[in-house]
Amino acid sequence: MTLGVVIAAGIVVSMQLPLMDQRATFTTSLGPIAPAPGSVPALAWPAGGSAALLIPSLDVTQTWNDHVVPIASLTKMMTAYVTLEALPLASGATGPCLTVGPGDVATYEQMNSAGESSAKVVSGETLCEFQLLDGLLVHSAGNYAVLLSILVSGSSSTFIARMNATAASLGMNSTHYVDESGFSPQSVSTALDQARLAQLLMASPVVRSIVIQPTVTLPVAGTLNTFTPYVGVDHVIGVKSGRTDAAGGCDAMAMTFDQGGQTQIIYAVVLGQRGGDLLGPAGDAALALSNSALANRLDHVFVRDSAVGRIGWGVRQSEVVLARGGDVYWWASQGHLSVHFMIKHLSGDIRRGQLVGWMVVHGVRTQRFELVARRAVSAPSIWQRLR
Repeated sequence: MTLGVVIAAGIVVSMQLPLMDQRATFTTSLGPIAPAPGSVPALAWPAGGSAALLIPSLDVTQTWNDHVVPIASLTKMMTAYVTLEALPLASGATGPCLTVGPGDVATYEQMNSAGESSAKVVSGETLCEFQLLDGLLVHSAGNYAVLLSILVSGSSSTFIARMNATAASLGMNSTHYVDESGFSPQSVSTALDQARLAQLLMASPVVRSIVIQPTVTLPVAGTLNTFTPYVGVDHVIGVKSGRTDAAGGCDAMAMTFDQGGQTQIIYAVVLGQRGGDLLGPAGDAALALSNSALANRLDHVFVRDSAVGRIGWGVRQSEVVLARGGDVYWWASQGHLSVHFMIKHLSGDIRRGQLVGWMVVHGVRTQRFELVARRAVSAPSIWQRLR
């Protein structure tokens, strides 16, 4: 009889153990988070040529007809990049200098007569690294590109080899240079390679201080205008444009925008644009692409203390609310915000304000929001659970 009682008691206890550990259940009231149909415009890719879009803060990389083509004076972005890699320049510094010789004057005269963008020089004048970068990036002076190659490497051929080695090291596998200025149609690349190079180049405060200028004043050439469309307008801060008959109009545009109180940059590169003076259509296409891209940037605001679900046992429930709010940025091509919940295993009483889990949102970056109970909930007793 004693053994039977013990066995029976064990069976009863074992049957009650799952009831004693009955966990609170959670159900979400949060619906799908997606843009309304038709609320997000299509990206404004150019009608011809090729293009690329790069938004580092949104982890966006998009391309359109991304073929290997001549890139005209966008070549000078690599000229500047290689120069600053070899001769780093602090803000306010002039860098090393050189004296212009008769051969440099002849180079200017040859470029000028061929219709290539250049800046006047005279024999005996002194030009320093910063001045050369100024004329190169603002007025697209091809003769300044040659002077920089001599300053860095002593000769054009050695410098161009360095440009190609740098392109390879950066993973710009579709890019090849045969000159420092891009006047040759054999200096080729893709829009995406140039967008990535523009991002790297704009990491330099010196470059950013240069390319934002609408004009540049040089020792002999005087004050010259920029060739980069829309600089200083519509939040455009650079970076470089170019045009030749072979390349058409090309523009690598950098535009700032606000994201969560921080300034971010979008890069839009268009190649092979036709019509007018070539630069105008290229600038228009880059600006339209940039603006359409910003319209595809979405921001969902999660409000502190807003309910996302309920937790509890049966009729004993509490709303689950966000302990803090926040903005989640995402890109329209994601389709919707991915949200999932991590709920703690709760089998006892739940206190008001108690942490009950987390809401994980996968936007541009993954963010985790703490979830708390809006009110206290008593766990049901064993006898209540048996009923």
